[in-house]
This record gives sequence, structure tokens and C-alpha cells, in this order.
Amino acid sequence: MSGVGAILRDLVFPRRCVICHRLLERTEPRLCPACAAVLGDPVSGARRGAYYRRWAAALWYEGAVRESFHRYKFGGCRFYAKTYGPLLANAIEKQLGVRYDLMTFIPINALRRRRRGFDQTLLLAQEAGRVLGLTPVSTLKKRRRRPQSRVVSAEERQRNIRGAFWVPNPALVQGKRILLIDDVLTTGATVSEASRVLLAAGAKAVDVAAFAAAVS
Repeated sequence: MSGVGAILRDLVFPRRCVICHRLLERTEPRLCPACAAVLGDPVSGARRGAYYRRWAAALWYEGAVRESFHRYKFGGCRFYAKTYGPLLANAIEKQLGVRYDLMTFIPINALRRRRRGFDQTLLLAQEAGRVLGLTPVSTLKKRRRRPQSRVVSAEERQRNIRGAFWVPNPALVQGKRILLIDDVLTTGATVSEASRVLLAAGAKAVDVAAFAAAVS
């Protein structure tokens, strides 16, 4: 884009920090210095669910981070992925290391992708992969289910997600150490079910990384 075009774009769509949403100068990065200073280190903790080995996330899913992610997922701010991706990659490097044969991701079903216009987790995986030197591979397909975000209890989440995924091409995952990317980790029911299916298809091991994790 030309310099004039960039100025016009910024007048119509002013630059804002992806986290706190404050106005930025045109030359400032999308993550303002104040947010960069207080976001803290990547997070991890006790395993939520079964089948996968470990998890890590870039941030806790609360406050301004939660609001930011809602703008990304539901408000059409898909360009946020370019800022989220390096944060996620940093969490993977610091908490999990980069020792994987394959990076894959939790997909959304085809109808939801058409309605939303993009797969938010795939974009996260692509941007994190650029930093890590990994290219995300689609290994899972998802059947239509009630969105997990609308299911309250852990028990209901487990029932709702059971049988939601399948692996169309098991040869892609057989014998592989897999890094599974999700957008937000809450109870762990979704990544647990996806990990179970990947292991049943022949994967050697699965670790999980998410942009954010709900405070347990």
C-alpha cells in the first residue's frame, strides 16, 4: 500500500492496540508498550483433561485479553492474529520447546467457518508457525455441535464434544509428536477429545498450546 493509501486507511480505521484498544500513532506497533509491559510471561499449569501431555498459553483469558479476543473472533478483527501469533510462539518456545513432528489445530465446522469468514485457530497456528518454522497441517475434521462456549459445566462440555472430531487421513499423524493449537483453553474438554482421536489414529504424543487460558 502506498504512503497516501496507508494514511487514508488510518484515518478511516485508526490504529488501536489489539489488547487495550487505545488509539496508536501510525508508526506504533499493534501491541502498545503499556500492554507489552504488563502482559507477563507465558502460562501453564495442571493438565486440564486427559490424553494430551502438557499445555501452555500466551496469556490468561480475562479482562482486556478476553475483550480483545472477542473482537478478534466475533468482531472481524482477523488481523489481530499477526500480533497474537508471536505471543503464542513465545509461549510454545518457553513452556514446551519446539520438538514436534507436526503442528495441527482445532478446526471449526464448515458452516461456522462460512458464516464467520475465517477459522480463528488456523490463523493463530499460521502466525505462530511463521515464527517457529512450522507449517500447520489440517488433520482433524469437526462435526456440528453446540458451541463449547455456550456449555457451562465441565461434564456437559465433555458430553457435547464427544465424537465431534475424526481424522480423515491417519497416515498424516501416525508415529508423530504433535503440537495441537487451540484458541482458548478452558476445561480442556475440546483438546482432550481431539487428542484422544489423534492418538487413536496413531499419533505418538500430543501437547497443547492456546492463545489464552481461562483462570482455573
